[in-house]
Amino acid sequence: MTDIHTPRTGHGLLSVVIPCHNEVEVIDDTHARLVSVLPSTGMDFEIIYIDDGSRDTTLQRLEAIAARDARVQVIELARNFGQQAAMSAGLAAARGDAIVITDADLQDPPEVITEMVRMWRSGVDVAYGRRRTREGETRFKLITASLFHRFFARLTPYPMPVDTGDFKLIDRAVANAVIALPEKRRYLRSLVPWAGFRHEPVWYDRHARVAGVTKYSPWKLLKLAGDALVLSSDAPVRFTWVAAAALGMVGAVATAAATISSLTAADRQPGVSLAAITAVATLAASVQTAAVAIVGEYVVRAYREAQGRPTWVVRRTIGPGRAQTRPSSKAA
Repeated sequence: MTDIHTPRTGHGLLSVVIPCHNEVEVIDDTHARLVSVLPSTGMDFEIIYIDDGSRDTTLQRLEAIAARDARVQVIELARNFGQQAAMSAGLAAARGDAIVITDADLQDPPEVITEMVRMWRSGVDVAYGRRRTREGETRFKLITASLFHRFFARLTPYPMPVDTGDFKLIDRAVANAVIALPEKRRYLRSLVPWAGFRHEPVWYDRHARVAGVTKYSPWKLLKLAGDALVLSSDAPVRFTWVAAAALGMVGAVATAAATISSLTAADRQPGVSLAAITAVATLAASVQTAAVAIVGEYVVRAYREAQGRPTWVVRRTIGPGRAQTRPSSKAA
């Protein structure tokens, strides 16, 4: 295993993992950009495209690319398992000394990979893309994304970079550590930092999509945020203790106020006390319902893990190498 402070030398193999879902409008441009940039890294390279149940002709375009380029491997999943599963499938199949994870939409410029490789050669284990600017994003999305990243980082019990996505380069040792993790429900943005090692940012300007539309609706983004919190932190459960304590204080204050009011008021109006009781009862019911829902989220995920189903299922693999159909139980 390479020491984290020792520069890496030699030619080596670079793997580029790209999940694809309905990317027919951009995939040819993506491949052309990659093959024009990757030779400048000074490494041999392989490109692994994972078709995550595309409903357009993305798979056919990937088959054509693989037919003319021996450096390409295409993994066709049996259905749409989601971006996190697709990236994990590619990570498990990658054979490189270093692995880059990026999207197919060219929002993360392939030219940044050269700087990531340079940092990796200097001894960095994870060179993650950190966004200076984000073209083509609404102000609302920019603000909400920034707030969530910082909120998420505060709740995570290990260092978590902010203003980042899935665009990163990871060393083979990091990939082995992540692949070996037994959980089926995966969120790589937190699993990679959890593994430790040496992380450094590569600042870049994120571009607007070259073509097509985002696959993440507001509902999907909200669901992803919920998964990220529950999978990476126990803070939501612990929040119920804070809510219970706050509710207890509210109840005590309301009880004292109602008692004082009934003892001092010359003409006591029952409606006032009834409103206070109703407010406290409603607050208590809300906190209790929220607590049950939060615990339920953890129970559901524990049940899914206990089922032991694979994170993804591979229908077929096109091109060199052999993809794994589920996370390995040991380092690759």
